Amino acid sequence: MNQPANLPSSAGKKMPAQAAFMALLRRVHFYIGLFVGPFIFVAALTGTLYVLTPQLENYLYAGALFTASKGEAQPLSRQIDAALQVAGQDKKIYAVRPAPSAGETTRVMFSDPQLGASKSRAIFIDPITLAVKGDMTVYGTSGILPFRTWLDDLHRGLLLGDTGRIYSELAASWLWVAASGGVVLWFSGRRKPRPLRKVSGKVQQQQNSRRWHSSLGLVLLAGLLFFSATGLTWSQWAGDNIGVLRAHMGWMTPGVKTSLDPQTVAGPVSEHAGHQAPMADMPDMPGMNMSAHSMPAASPAAVVSAQTFDAVVQAAREAGIAANKIEIRPAYNTGKAWTVTEVDRSWPTQVDAVSVNPRSLQIVDHVRFADFPLLAKLTRWGVDAHMGILFGIWNQAILVIFGAGLCVMIAWGYRLWWLRRSVNSTDSHPATTLLQTWRSVPFWLQCPILVITIGLAISLPVMGASLLIFLLIDVIRWQRRNSSRNVSEF
Repeated sequence: MNQPANLPSSAGKKMPAQAAFMALLRRVHFYIGLFVGPFIFVAALTGTLYVLTPQLENYLYAGALFTASKGEAQPLSRQIDAALQVAGQDKKIYAVRPAPSAGETTRVMFSDPQLGASKSRAIFIDPITLAVKGDMTVYGTSGILPFRTWLDDLHRGLLLGDTGRIYSELAASWLWVAASGGVVLWFSGRRKPRPLRKVSGKVQQQQNSRRWHSSLGLVLLAGLLFFSATGLTWSQWAGDNIGVLRAHMGWMTPGVKTSLDPQTVAGPVSEHAGHQAPMADMPDMPGMNMSAHSMPAASPAAVVSAQTFDAVVQAAREAGIAANKIEIRPAYNTGKAWTVTEVDRSWPTQVDAVSVNPRSLQIVDHVRFADFPLLAKLTRWGVDAHMGILFGIWNQAILVIFGAGLCVMIAWGYRLWWLRRSVNSTDSHPATTLLQTWRSVPFWLQCPILVITIGLAISLPVMGASLLIFLLIDVIRWQRRNSSRNVSEF
């Protein structure tokens, strides 16, 4: 965060186009650092803690996640029966995740509206002894455990629900602008010759802080742009706009078809599995005919038995579902197929999915990750890398380094601002505002800047709203500075 130097005191003097643009960029960079910096800092800190949760969860919930039992695993149907005895035979099973390897437990998740949005009840079963190892509330379609749920809510919305998500969207919206603008400012300042002269201790501290701030920003540049881009896909308003763009361009992630009606096709799915509410399969869309008579009638309720899980999993395995980590979702009406999905999002990514007719055990649809559009693959990898699960411990280590580095860089930026503030405390010239630097930019350059700004404000609404706040601060600051100068002159 660089506090801009003052503009020339002669308000009518025209600045060169490049100098005027750099003054405007410097002021924008300064405002982002000063006002958005705290939100970016909190997002970076809580995100760094979030990527460490796999190890923390393994420690905190070891009794539920792991078992020391030895022997042959019981059929999946018997494990589900054991969970039903605890939850109640009338409870609806939302999803089942069989133990992926020896020493781990099977997770049976039940829908429960009383738990609130996005949450379900998970019963952890020892696959060998059928003992209940845990019973807790989990969050999202991936069923993350309570501690990670709390940290996820803190990272995304400061535990304030949808209202709090404004903070994280604000941070993601401006982070890429601050990073890109900082590089341009560094490159521009690097080319300027610096006269050799003796400087005071505070000025030397300013120069050191600026050097560390900018150098760390350059090192972290790729990560900052990555965090901003992937973070925006989670955001409330900008994320919706990104989703509309992807749908329009045909870049959505394909979903597996669950309707048994041959006239329907599968709808797209979201890559943010860990941050979405438990729900039924994404609605299948009518194939070509959108008239009312082409829509299938509501299907009667289906009877879901534990034994069907064994048969459905076997059919999915024979169809090519090979990952150890899988999730089975039953269907509670006769017009829907069951789904079996690979949920191993490490490298190599295994997220193939099949839908199975629970009565005939025929494969209804098969979606392979290898057939995903390129952008859908990149989105999947980007989301998983953002969460620290794509490359395991190495992914986590890189995110921790980047997150900690971002926090330090912001701290250096505030130190630089404070040092410059103390040195320039006697200056009262009001020209160094966003509006005044904008007026110094030539008209031919203002036009493209204005078009880009309006486009970004529409695409990233939180950025647009915060920019208006920046301008309001400018107006208030200008008026106060002018008032104080008029009083002193009088």
